[in-house]
Amino acid sequence: MNSLGDDAKNHGSAVGLSVDKITIHGGKPLVGRIELKGAKNLVTKAMVAALLGETPSVLKDVPNISDVRIVRGLLEVHGVHVSEGAEEGELILDPTNVEVAHFAAIDAHAGSSRIPILFCGPLLHRLGEAFIPDLGGCRIGDRPIDFHLDVLRKFGAVVEKLPSGIRMSAPNGLHGAKVELPYPSVGATEQVLLTAVRAEGITELKGAAIEPEIMDLINILQKMGATISVDTDRVIRIEGVEHLTGYNHRSLFDRNEAASWAAAALATEGDITVGGARQAEMLTFLNVYRKVGGAFDILEDGIRFYHPGGDLNPVIIETGVHPGFMTDWQQPLVVALTKAKGVSIVHETVYEQRFGFVDALVEMGATIQIHKECLGGQACRFGQRNFNHSAVITGPTVLKGADIEVPDLRGGFSHLVAALSADGTSTVSNVGIIARGYENFLTKLEILGADFVLED
Repeated sequence: MNSLGDDAKNHGSAVGLSVDKITIHGGKPLVGRIELKGAKNLVTKAMVAALLGETPSVLKDVPNISDVRIVRGLLEVHGVHVSEGAEEGELILDPTNVEVAHFAAIDAHAGSSRIPILFCGPLLHRLGEAFIPDLGGCRIGDRPIDFHLDVLRKFGAVVEKLPSGIRMSAPNGLHGAKVELPYPSVGATEQVLLTAVRAEGITELKGAAIEPEIMDLINILQKMGATISVDTDRVIRIEGVEHLTGYNHRSLFDRNEAASWAAAALATEGDITVGGARQAEMLTFLNVYRKVGGAFDILEDGIRFYHPGGDLNPVIIETGVHPGFMTDWQQPLVVALTKAKGVSIVHETVYEQRFGFVDALVEMGATIQIHKECLGGQACRFGQRNFNHSAVITGPTVLKGADIEVPDLRGGFSHLVAALSADGTSTVSNVGIIARGYENFLTKLEILGADFVLED
């Protein structure tokens, strides 16, 4: 089996998924109500933040996804005691006995995850040292690693590259720093926050990401005793403190999963109520959804998304950092746009190689062309770098069933949506990758009336 297939099986088995291939009989509207838990992009970082406290933390609405299992394993090899609380999705994280972990143990739990780099700041504060195994360029890339290391050096970390990985120490402790990001990166902002809160002095971060998940992480750190201010010009200031305590926090809902199910309702001409979704964090998505021709009702405990009948409308979308249209929203929505009457354009400005998933859609009958040029309203940082980052979708087209291999998390869910909306039968393999960020997605498909069978 190839490495992608192995990775898919590992993610699926981590959450009890015994198969990695499903056969879908498409063309049936998805109808019903599903419930969301916390956001993958907040919960995993909140678990790391527990390392900074000197007392246990309680995190609620934690989804049963493989990325959570990975972080839990990494915390446990560092001596954190993790246990389930009284309610479903509640974790108690006790960092009292934090200890140094061996390279091999970290590597065994990390897999292809980038999360170990975010452990470094908290571990330097707690233990005075931290280790990162040799994650390999193909799994994380040199530039992200180097950027994180440069940030940690600004705080006073000493970085030593070894054959087995990277060792960091802080012989003089960590001190506040001035950091300016060339792009409002979520990961870089998280790194600065998790390092600065216990660093001596004041840290100023310019060009910070301000996604709702970042703001919720700031809420958590403030509950722990941190002093953090956020200005309207993407400047975050952190006054370091000597001690932090644990937190008690209910996670922000997963707005990316909410948008995925909304796109599924539109593509299948269905009617899906997403329990736990909130209007405020999805304002930009809801505006675009309405322009495409989708309808929604804001409820007290969720949002109902549905296809009201009639033709869908073509749109021009440019992805961007918050409060723009999120990159994770565009992939499932592209499937719905294949059914819109006219020409839609999606200009991807966040990730340079996000359109690999459309190959399967074209095989299923979609008319999609990929371009290197910036086809939105403005040029972006990828425009002169030879990346395929704009898509032109012409519709309406009728998708036909096909054999599909899931390439990644959001692209994989998009393939599920395509198969569910297509005429005929599709076989989707590597579905375990979807378990990285979508809790119980097969159970949710059953609730919504999808017609599928699991393959051994």
